[in-house]
Amino acid sequence: MSAPLPAAVPERGLARWLPRLCLWVPLLVLAIFFALPMLGIAWRSLIEDGSGQPGLGNYLALADMPGIWRAARNSMLLGAAVTAVTVTLGFIVAYGLERCAMPGKRIIATLLQLPVIAPSLVLGLGLIFLLGRNGLVGKMLGIRPDIYGFWGLMLADILYALPQAILIIRVALRQSDARQYEAAEVLGAGGWRQFLDITLPGARYGLLSAAFVVFTVTITDFGNAVVIGGDFSVLATEIYNQVSGQMKFGMGAVVGILLLLPAALAVWIERGTAKRQARMGGESAIPPAATWLPARDVPVFAISALAAACVALVVGIVVFSSFMRLWPYRMTFTLRHYALDMTGAYESLWTSVWISAAAAGLGVALLFMLTFAIRRRPGPLASLAALLSAMPVAVPGLVLGLSYALAFNSATMPWGALYGTAVPIILCNLIHFHTQGYAAMMTGMRKVPGSLEDAVAVLGGGTLRVLRDVYLPWLRATLVSVGLFLFMSAMVTLSAVIFLVTPSLPLAAVTVMRLDEAGLTSQAAAFSTCIMAIVATIALLTRMLARPDSRMA
Repeated sequence: MSAPLPAAVPERGLARWLPRLCLWVPLLVLAIFFALPMLGIAWRSLIEDGSGQPGLGNYLALADMPGIWRAARNSMLLGAAVTAVTVTLGFIVAYGLERCAMPGKRIIATLLQLPVIAPSLVLGLGLIFLLGRNGLVGKMLGIRPDIYGFWGLMLADILYALPQAILIIRVALRQSDARQYEAAEVLGAGGWRQFLDITLPGARYGLLSAAFVVFTVTITDFGNAVVIGGDFSVLATEIYNQVSGQMKFGMGAVVGILLLLPAALAVWIERGTAKRQARMGGESAIPPAATWLPARDVPVFAISALAAACVALVVGIVVFSSFMRLWPYRMTFTLRHYALDMTGAYESLWTSVWISAAAAGLGVALLFMLTFAIRRRPGPLASLAALLSAMPVAVPGLVLGLSYALAFNSATMPWGALYGTAVPIILCNLIHFHTQGYAAMMTGMRKVPGSLEDAVAVLGGGTLRVLRDVYLPWLRATLVSVGLFLFMSAMVTLSAVIFLVTPSLPLAAVTVMRLDEAGLTSQAAAFSTCIMAIVATIALLTRMLARPDSRMA
């Protein structure tokens, strides 16, 4: 007769309270550093800039400010145009990567991800080096093209949003079932009929999700707009002008809310479509195998390769021009543009590195605690935490950064002493990218087998032993991936921190913008190259670190 299994040992002390702490600490962080600043910016929009009294004066003043309404129309027009082109192009490329037997898939996919490791304004800089008045194309053709304005901003935003659209659509295409295509072939359906009746309907929610993500990214982007937008004003630049140019914080808050409304609506619709797309797939689905059809694969490959080449050219020209003496007239190698010590630029680079590392470390710890607590202690508080975790993605970076500037730049509040330090910047970066990190961490947490946790509990292990022997080993790759995402995002973001930097605490992405504003475009290119090199190196090292446990993630 076998011996009975040992009973679980009752938990005491810290182990007993650990699940509660894991829920309460991240929940308090979300409440204090997300909910309160957002309520603060809503309240600040009601404080009139002239009198300092509460009221609706700022909103009523919008009727006499045609520039803001023009910027709103421009933002909607730009968002619609970029979304239409990007989603169409993204579907073609994603279809080629998932369904076509075309060559060079890995190279194409890698090149299309280059904008992820660069500040958004790098794409605007690259287009200026190529198509600007003193660009390479103009010199070769003997003309002086004008890339500034709607068309230049549209091209930059298409290249900026394309990687995200491709990623979403590829996930949607992977959820198709090969057996549906086999049944269609048996019934005599040709390739076009299968595409129209199976492929497009199966990917429709992915296409909608990609469309709303691209629209949100476009109307909230600040980097490209400030570099290549020219006289084509958008809401993102209008917020910056109201706050930094005219010191109208109340009106800046009003414009921020105007930008927040369409962005939040787009994110809400995107979340709904993403959930419907997830329900369409099944664990038993068999992905369709890529087959070689020349009439389809050749044009799809040509379009995909052209898109990848354009991204590589625009980003690569920034790197290449940083080593040229005088672009595009004296094309001789030099390192003079990297001699930025006199401007203190490299100080901002190392400041960005340690601030991004701190945001990544703190973010991974809080996200792990939160998802662990939601799994172990479901209930009303866990549902509230999950709801709050889904909301930051709907807030544009400029709006979140402005809310932090208004909240921390206060002489009457005790936390006003933190303004000008790294604390608001670290927390702002953490909250800005919290939703994406939470989604990735929660996905990894759901994959942890409950049987392992039960086995440790039956053998007498408590919460601490479960964490040490089950969750941390199983989630190692997920923890590294989320940390890498937070680090990369914090390194290249501009909009979320533009209102929080000070002369004593500069950041790398803002330094690139300042160099470009000063007319030092080659130095801006050199500094952008340094940022991309650091981000790419860290990404490579962390992926190597996560590789041994990749099968468990």
